[in-house]
Amino acid sequence: MKNKQSKKNNVLGEKNTAKLVLFIFGIGPIIGIIIFLYIKGFFNSPNI
Repeated sequence: MKNKQSKKNNVLGEKNTAKLVLFIFGIGPIIGIIIFLYIKGFFNSPNI
């Protein structure tokens, strides 16, 4: 009984880790691109 419970917790932990990794690799590059564009002045209004 105890072994089944620990296996279930382990699977849940792996799923949460996978979600965290996907979140970081999904959101990380987007944040990096936004920071890069901001540094290059992409979001500044053009002076005419």
